[in-house]
Amino acid sequence: MRLMNVKEFGQMLADNPDASLNVMLPGGEFVPEHFHVTEVGRVDKKFIDCGGTRRESLSCSLQVWVANDTDHRLNSTKLNKIMKSAATFVNDDMPLVVEYGSETITTYPLGDVEVTPNGLLLVLGTKPTACLAMDKCGVQGCC
Repeated sequence: MRLMNVKEFGQMLADNPDASLNVMLPGGEFVPEHFHVTEVGRVDKKFIDCGGTRRESLSCSLQVWVANDTDHRLNSTKLNKIMKSAATFVNDDMPLVVEYGSETITTYPLGDVEVTPNGLLLVLGTKPTACLAMDKCGVQGCC
């Protein structure tokens, strides 16, 4: 799955001012439309895979939270303003991920933003777990 980056997302928000925002989970369910974006963050991950290779990844994370204020609506203009305020530490080419959940937070890649008659639809995808060192150990020899 190709991930949308910060620049592409910001352009979609700017090109569709005051648009309603809807978030669709991978299974087709929707996040309640009174969601908040509680943070925009830079995720700088440094790790080593099971084959001993050091790796790094950078992404921009949007944390989505649903409160009991059912009249609240976040639109594209407000979210674009929040995104622009993070420009000092978030790069345009960073892929976007969305953190969402109640008891447990799940991280979803932002795969696409679609313009619909109801506003902008943020389509979340999945990122499966996989061995990153297949060339060194193969599936049978992983870890």
